[in-house]
Amino acid sequence: MTQPRHVLAIDQGTTSTRAIVFDDAARPVATSQCEFEQHYPDLGWVEHDAEDIWRDTVKVAREAIERSGVGAAAIAGIGITNQRETVVVWERESGKPIHRAIVWQDRRTARLCAELKADGAEPDVRARTGLLIDPYFSATKLAWILDNVDNGRARAERGELAFGTIDSFLLWRLTGGKVHATDVTNAGRTLLYNIREQRWDEELCRLFRVPVQMLPEVHDNAHIFGMTSKDLFGVEIPLAGVAGDQQAALFGQACFEAGMAKSTYGTGCFMLLNTGSEAVASENRLLTTPAYRLDGKMTYALEGSIFVAGAAVKWLRDGIGVITHARETNDMATQVPSNHGVYMVPAFVGLGAPHWDPDARGAIFGLTLGATQAHLARAALEAVSYQTMDLARAMVSDGGEELAKLRVDGGMAANDWLCQFLADMLDAPVERPVHLETTALGAAFHAGLATGVWPDLDALAATWTQGSLFTPQMSGQTRKVLIDGWHDAVRRTLSK
Repeated sequence: MTQPRHVLAIDQGTTSTRAIVFDDAARPVATSQCEFEQHYPDLGWVEHDAEDIWRDTVKVAREAIERSGVGAAAIAGIGITNQRETVVVWERESGKPIHRAIVWQDRRTARLCAELKADGAEPDVRARTGLLIDPYFSATKLAWILDNVDNGRARAERGELAFGTIDSFLLWRLTGGKVHATDVTNAGRTLLYNIREQRWDEELCRLFRVPVQMLPEVHDNAHIFGMTSKDLFGVEIPLAGVAGDQQAALFGQACFEAGMAKSTYGTGCFMLLNTGSEAVASENRLLTTPAYRLDGKMTYALEGSIFVAGAAVKWLRDGIGVITHARETNDMATQVPSNHGVYMVPAFVGLGAPHWDPDARGAIFGLTLGATQAHLARAALEAVSYQTMDLARAMVSDGGEELAKLRVDGGMAANDWLCQFLADMLDAPVERPVHLETTALGAAFHAGLATGVWPDLDALAATWTQGSLFTPQMSGQTRKVLIDGWHDAVRRTLSK
């Protein structure tokens, strides 16, 4: 019998779920995608219906396999990558969630986080987790569910409830309730996992009031987690890889050496710098996070998290009707010779690194009667580049080397104007791969390593192909003026 040489990646994102079948040359063979509803029950609250996500996951996975023409039996393994920090709590007996999933963007626990920081808890939490105390992460959202669902906390303490990020919930459902597990990259975003000792931390569980018995087992990224239920795809398929979306993109970009960096532009923007076996402690409020763990050996990264990137373009389209399609921003930005002094600080859900101000809110500065829709579109794209530049500077300040180049991916990276402006702001080359869906590819890589489709990291690196290269074209003086204007706008946006 021929060894299966295809891998299915499930990429469960913030606004859509997609499935991609890759062949053993890391080429996408077939894809299916489905957007799902966002729920905003209160100011700053963001929720997803986990049942919607489950339904869409099965649908797109089946469609991708069917469209590939290779059949489910030709799938060597399934890799899962997911929106990180989003919290699901479900009944072990029925598998049903007890509350809608609380999304990583949600800010409802900002007050609790502020109280914990005021009590002096953050230095110890940061030393153990590499993270800051912020509503972005899972722990306070999990505690909120237990406190606000009838008998939630009591049921959790009796062992009746399971907690997981989206990957864990999908693993549970895909295996028919047989597997309650996650990987180090998702565990490392909960505020409950000690990334240096690589275990759930009982002290942190006590601090955040989370019963330890709710937590999943933690494994390497390339690992046979379990088998899919036969009724889903007609055959049992190994669930062989799991990684949080940003770490999956780092892996999919073949950033396997210390000093290599990538930035992913989706709903938010996330920049990761591989720091090798060292968990570098940031002095600039960047995050220290697991990048991947293979054969028990951990590789770490520094991460800068920007909460709003593509979401700002989506707001231009859906919120105020400035554009009809996101792709229009490329031409609109090109239409105007300068930004006309217009700056957008897209703090719609607070500001992430390096500011970490959950109370900041979005603002547009520099509007005059000469400002047009094109200037707003350009300001949204410029904001993404300025924020990336801030992260790169912070990484250098933390002891990282000057950025030699940056690999980019995600939907926004298809925008040529953005990539060129990004190169100008970073004063460094920007590399864009042939295939932008590197998040899904990273999940596929992990699953392929676990099932023998690829033998090692060298084989994975050999599949990476540059699509476009953008080099700096802007004068230093022009760059300085633009950056000074940006920093002034940010200062006026911060809540304190």
